[in-house]
Amino acid sequence: MEDIRLFIETWQAQIGLVILGLMFVGFVMERFPAAVIAILGACSFLFLGIIDSKQLFSVFSNSAPITIGAMFILSGALLRTGTIDAIAGAIIRRAGKHPRLAVGEMFLGVYVASAFMNNTPVVVVMIPIILKLAQATGYSAKKLLIPLSFITILGGTTTLIGTSTNLIVDSVARGSGLAPFGIFEITPYGLVAGVSGMIMLGLFSAWLLPKDDLGPSDGNTKDELFLTELTIRNASVLKGKALAETAIGKRAKIAVTAIKRDGRYLRHNLAAEVLQPDDVIVIRTDLPELMSLRKSADFKVGIVRKGDVGAMGEVVVEAMVAPSHPSIGNRLYDIPFLSMLNVRILGLSRFRNLPRSDLPNAKIHAADKLVVTGSKADIARMYENPNLFGVASTSARAFRRDKAPLAIGALAAVVLLSAFNVVAIEVAAILAVGFILIARCIDAEEAWGSIDGNVLVLIFGMLAVGLGLEQAGSVNIVVDALAPYLDDVPVWAVVFAVYVLSVLLTEIITNNAVAIIVTPIVIKLGMDLGIDPRPLVIAVMFAASASFATPIGYQTNTLVYAAGGYRFTDFFKAGIPLTIGVGLATCFAIVALS
Repeated sequence: MEDIRLFIETWQAQIGLVILGLMFVGFVMERFPAAVIAILGACSFLFLGIIDSKQLFSVFSNSAPITIGAMFILSGALLRTGTIDAIAGAIIRRAGKHPRLAVGEMFLGVYVASAFMNNTPVVVVMIPIILKLAQATGYSAKKLLIPLSFITILGGTTTLIGTSTNLIVDSVARGSGLAPFGIFEITPYGLVAGVSGMIMLGLFSAWLLPKDDLGPSDGNTKDELFLTELTIRNASVLKGKALAETAIGKRAKIAVTAIKRDGRYLRHNLAAEVLQPDDVIVIRTDLPELMSLRKSADFKVGIVRKGDVGAMGEVVVEAMVAPSHPSIGNRLYDIPFLSMLNVRILGLSRFRNLPRSDLPNAKIHAADKLVVTGSKADIARMYENPNLFGVASTSARAFRRDKAPLAIGALAAVVLLSAFNVVAIEVAAILAVGFILIARCIDAEEAWGSIDGNVLVLIFGMLAVGLGLEQAGSVNIVVDALAPYLDDVPVWAVVFAVYVLSVLLTEIITNNAVAIIVTPIVIKLGMDLGIDPRPLVIAVMFAASASFATPIGYQTNTLVYAAGGYRFTDFFKAGIPLTIGVGLATCFAIVALS
């Protein structure tokens, strides 16, 4: 044991880099969620004795994750009070007369909102609104959804609270001895990035974004199709009848794709098939028809598990699968809450791209919409699931519009109090959360449900990894290896090098991980080179958010990737010019204004 301990102490800097390399491989392979990889990395440093338990738990005193959690809640309150929906609705009403102006106003509103709200819930809310806008203006939805994600990313870089990445970089920088960033300190750079991004979108979107559309029913909820299946009951009046003779075979809004019988799939000449008890009919239909079928006594609707004999309760809700859901890529039948709660999945909808399989074997994608039924108690527990967005009754829940001024005022107070250094931003955010809860802008359960637990766990895990790299001396090794090559390089070239490195890493691994790993490296690099590290930190802050070239680098990209039915290469075509244009403009602004 002594020899092993001595070996670790001698080579701990190199061991730290090996752990980091293995984590990068894990991030790229995506076999496990990013939060899991971060926790495993932190545990590796703890197990090897590079950090002790006291140091591990010290990361929980970091104010950045607390601030991020509070901002999630404030964003949730703005959504709950209908603020974003009201603005979007007003723009859509004008879309018929002034389509181009309406699109411009919508994107400007998204840009401003993203500067003060977490951009993931903004995109979740805006996807169906953008689809309706596309229908009202006649524009292709595919030409609007990718810009929606890109503009929310650009808006998030405009203020310190616009994205969790900015808050994380600020926290790590403070821990390394730099002065705290002001809430609007990065705004000049953010405006340059935003304007350059808008210009690049305007110049290239017309011919780089896909020309095809999702179809004429975009944004029209009644035409949204759901994959479901009907299990024939023993007492059903349908048994012994050919499918074509039943209401299922005759209804125009029901498309039968297969019949499952005794473990076999029948896909040809289905109209002549005589139905038998326990046959499973795989269909595609719209939501009103799905709700009607659910009430039939002839079959059970949705995924039926052993012992499932009833309707599983009278409460029906819809929910969207979050990009961070740990079951993405697995079968719908294996989704954890299906076995943990007494609920049944009635159907699955994917924006104009339904799976070709049956319902239980459909692979889960980000932004999939599920219709679920269950008891009030079990459905209430679904609202607490951080891996499901927008859990809500199929009859839309009422907005608390009379509370909207209070929610807006609470967010404005956070901005003003922190901007004028009255209180620290984390204190202002916590006070605002307390206010909106007392004012009933949002219920406590909804507030906790609006927090993305995966993001916070990832941040805590990566903070521990960052601490382990510092303790091991791995940061020093990296800096010592880079410094000789940058010793005689002008400051502007160092800024460009830091930006390019950070943006490349962001495209293949999660942005918050990049922020935590790269920030301490560039701070020490700047100090060793004798230059101000603050511009380098700002470069990391922007580059770690500037994920435009792939649909996996940022959650908002993943959401619109699923919603728009894009191909992976669509992001390359639209994102690479934007990455180059925004990167050049941002780096020049950092050099000129710092």
